[in-house]
Amino acid sequence: MDGQSMKDFENELERSFKVLKEGDIIEITVIGISDTEVTADLNYYTEGIIPLEECSNDPAFSIKKDINIGDTLKVMVLDPENPSGNVLLSLKEANNILVWDELKEDYKNGTVFKVKINESVPSGVVGYVKGIRAFIPASQLALQYVEDTESYVGMTVDAVIITADPHEHRLVLSAKTIEKEHALAEKAQKTARLDVGSIAEGIVERIEPYGVFINIGEGLTGLCHISQITSKFIKSPKEVLKLGSSVKAKIISTEGGKISLSIKAVMEDTPDSTDETYEIPDEYKAGGKPGSETADESPFAKLLKDIKL
Repeated sequence: MDGQSMKDFENELERSFKVLKEGDIIEITVIGISDTEVTADLNYYTEGIIPLEECSNDPAFSIKKDINIGDTLKVMVLDPENPSGNVLLSLKEANNILVWDELKEDYKNGTVFKVKINESVPSGVVGYVKGIRAFIPASQLALQYVEDTESYVGMTVDAVIITADPHEHRLVLSAKTIEKEHALAEKAQKTARLDVGSIAEGIVERIEPYGVFINIGEGLTGLCHISQITSKFIKSPKEVLKLGSSVKAKIISTEGGKISLSIKAVMEDTPDSTDETYEIPDEYKAGGKPGSETADESPFAKLLKDIKL
């Protein structure tokens, strides 16, 4: 018996001793795909069949796009010998058990999934991750609470896992976490482009006892501390500013991604436009005799008139 024949004999022997039972999870190789089922090599005396309805819970699943001949899959035995003489298998039932270890790892690693929203439900929406039904609360769909969850149906969002509970078969996602990270990264880039020492114009959007927050555009807000509002002593920013006030402020720091502003610095940098030159009336001009056009008859001149230096 040559080497190949011996190998075939060993395989046949292994198959003859193998007994499949309902509920077993086994590894198979895909050897055929049709519109309605997947045919599998079980290394068994007969072939296995995965009906389309046993492939996935995900409505977006496509038997011809998502499974390929030669794929190795883990499946659950539903019936060791159905009326057609094949072994009836379920990919989705095996996945429902095995995928949770993967999902818990994805949760730890912060894996980002592209999730297509399939339906709107009370307080949120539903999509699928690795064949598992996943819930995204309305509070986790965007940076702001989403009232109209219906508008998200059909959309694809980036989301991370925030709850993966295999015992409750509960998978919860958050798209808000990703949006927040993107917003923070974008804000950091914009803040880094600001020139310290430059003047920004903005609107007072919040007043606190310790200072005011000024919106300077492009989604950026800076703090002007109470000590930087005016050179005068004030007990509250409300003494000199109101919500919605338009102000100019100097950017004095962007350290740590936080924008610090100074309204006082702008006023200090502005030259005093008050005219400090005074016209001397003709009658008080120096250099002339009493009564002449150049005479200095100011009170001060008169006071010094008889004083010898």
